[in-house]
Amino acid sequence: MLHPDLRQELIDMRAGDARVREELVDSGELGGAYVPRMEAVHVNNADRLKQLIDVYGWPDEEMVGKDGAEAAWLIAQHAIGDPQFQRKCLALLQASADAGRVLRWHAAYLEDRIAMQEGRPQRYGTQWVDDPVDGRTRPWKLADSERVNQLREQVGLATLHPVPERGPELPLDQQRAMEEDQRWWREWLAGKGWRSRC
Repeated sequence: MLHPDLRQELIDMRAGDARVREELVDSGELGGAYVPRMEAVHVNNADRLKQLIDVYGWPDEEMVGKDGAEAAWLIAQHAIGDPQFQRKCLALLQASADAGRVLRWHAAYLEDRIAMQEGRPQRYGTQWVDDPVDGRTRPWKLADSERVNQLREQVGLATLHPVPERGPELPLDQQRAMEEDQRWWREWLAGKGWRSRC
């Protein structure tokens, strides 16, 4: 490992993200619209990762170890307010994966996340969303449902979890609340430049 201090900084950033997320889950604040406190963590971490990339390039396993590289990937995965930066991270991750310096699934997850944020089908089935009809979580649209497990295997991912069958419909007020949350996110993504407004 070339940069143990950089590794530790990335791990600390990831831990800070997880700590705030857990606090928001415990307080019942997570879910629905983007919680400003969570967004602030993601923005700050992304800004710092940009600075580190400018100095070191992508923090790969050779540079920061497996856990440091995974922390960098998670920070990039959560940088949803910055389309240009996430796309740059994807290109860097793909190059690092091709060179054998990060696990291929890092790039696969980010590719799927970007596709979902742009409103396009995903390749690997890593992004799941709540269905407002019955409240069950299912994969975001798949580009090739027949080959998804073959594609997953190519990047080191296990077989896709079984997709839940249709369950009983939620009460209408719950369906409307979930639909409103999803509308909020579509508008937010459009406002950040990921997609056109509905």
